[in-house]
Parts: sequence; structure tokens; C-alpha cells
Amino acid sequence: MGNGSMSVIFIVAVALIFSIVCPTVFAEKAASEVTLAKVNGVVITQEDLNRELDNARARMQQLGTPQEGLSVDVMKAEVLENLIKRELLYQKSKETGIVVDEATIDARIDSVKQRFPGDSEFQAALAEKGMSEKELRAQIKEGLAIRELLEHQVIEKIVVPDKEIRAYFDENPDYFKQPERYHTRHILVTVEEGADDARKAEARKKIEGIQKRLEKGEDFAALAKEYSDCPSKEKGGDLGYVSKGQMVKPFEDAVFALKPGERSGIVETKFGYHLIEVLEIQPPGDVPYDSVKGQIEAFLKRQKSEKALEQYVDQLKEKAKIERFLDEKS
Repeated sequence: MGNGSMSVIFIVAVALIFSIVCPTVFAEKAASEVTLAKVNGVVITQEDLNRELDNARARMQQLGTPQEGLSVDVMKAEVLENLIKRELLYQKSKETGIVVDEATIDARIDSVKQRFPGDSEFQAALAEKGMSEKELRAQIKEGLAIRELLEHQVIEKIVVPDKEIRAYFDENPDYFKQPERYHTRHILVTVEEGADDARKAEARKKIEGIQKRLEKGEDFAALAKEYSDCPSKEKGGDLGYVSKGQMVKPFEDAVFALKPGERSGIVETKFGYHLIEVLEIQPPGDVPYDSVKGQIEAFLKRQKSEKALEQYVDQLKEKAKIERFLDEKS
């Protein structure tokens, strides 16, 4: 479980849980009278299923999950089960007395509105989806209520003992290898994509001027703060520690050709012109346990939470009256 592996697993786990918990904002409102299921008398329609199928495909695309070869019937059945689970959870949230504060919903609505230039564009987006602001509020309310339910009934009850965290660390040494890392800083003069020869020449002249001042002994950090176009200028051009695969190739080639204290010539990338300096090289080695303990704990808690969530929903199913009519409508 290296950092990359852990991130991928986290993303998948989050997607599995929140595909149940959170209805997608701007999803189309059900209009069909075709009933596919009833959960304690509450109807789930064909339109609900079609909407959630689109959402499921979008989530799979975001996660890079291949969709070729997937059975449509299997997808329909799985998505319908998710809709049933979500309805069960929302009903349980109301049963336990969870009330979502209107101010919280207002804040979420405002957050959505901020993605649009103005209210008219926001209203147009709602209209395009055949949805009212009232319906959007209802969806947000449902999602927040379910989240609060799961937090209190499932998540906060999950504990990962220290011995389990340590055991995972000890049993998966390959996940905790640190590659060779270069402590690097740079000065960047940007060249916009599609810039003409005159603009490129101007940028080249600027970086050459900075290079000459460095050669005369001026301070790298001071020049970076004054002239660099990279946000790292605030730290004197310091990029921290970088390893292979994190940078564009021309930059990476230059970095890994340097020794501590050495500086590159002018390096051209798609971002512009760089002057690069390596301050220190850390050899490969094992990641210290204390530096990843928190990440492992969060990862293991996510795993336990996913299993506990399924068990919790199964318990709700056992007590509910659930009718399915999908096969009859296929």
C-alpha cells in the first residue's frame, strides 16, 4: 500500500459508500408512473432507475472503471438495490429524529450557485434538468440526513486498535518504500501555449538575465521571489522533495542529472523556461511508521466502515417490506 495504492483504494471506497449516501445534484426528477420497487410503501420508479444509471456510469467514468462487457440487466439490478438502500437509510434517518438544519441546506445551495456566473444561469441549469430549486433542496436534505445517520450509527463506532495498524504496516513492507527523492527549487519564466516567437524570445531573454545574475553569485531564493512565475516563488522557488514520475520529462531529466548544490542550465518545458537547483538528495529507504500511521488508520477505518455499512443496511432490509418489480418491467 504505497501512497498511490492507498489513494486508489480510498477513492474506490469513498465511491462505494457515497454512491449510496449522496444523491447527485441536478439529477432529473422522476416523472414516470412505472413502479420498479416499493420500500415500506415508498415507490421507486423507472425514471428513478434511469437517472441513477446515468449517475452510476458517470461515477465509473470518473474512476476510470471500464464499462465494456458489463451486463445492462446486472447494472439495472445493482442500481435498483442502491436506490432501495438509500430509501431505507433516509426512512431510518427520519425514524431516529434526525433534522437537517435549513441554514445548512441554504449553505449547500449557495455552494452550488457559486459554480454559476449568476442566478439566471443557475435557474437555467435546473430547468435543463427538469428540476426546481425546491426539489434540489429536498435531494440535499436527504443526502445530509443519511450522512448524519451513518456517522452516528456506523462510522463513529468504528475503532481501529493500534495493534492492527502496526500489523498492517509490518505485513505490507512493499507499500512503505520511499523512492530516491530530490530536494529541488527552481525559477520559472512562463511562456503561454501558442505564444509567438517574439513572446518566446522575450521570456528567453528574461531567464538568461536571471541566469547571469546567479552566475555572479546573487541569491537563488531572492531572485525566485522577485522574478519567478511559479507559486513556489513565495518559498524562494522551493518545490520540496520530488521523485521520478512527478514532473514533466524535460524537468525531470534535468533534476536527476544534478548533484546536491548543482544548478541546471536553462530548461524548456511546456510551462516555459526554468533554472533548477538541487539542494539535497535523499536515498531510497523505508517510510517511518509514525509518518504513515494516521493514513493506515484512516484506510483501515474506511474498510471497516464499508463492511459495517452493508451489515447495517442488511439489518434494515430484514425489518422492511420491500417489493421488487424490475423483472416484470424488463
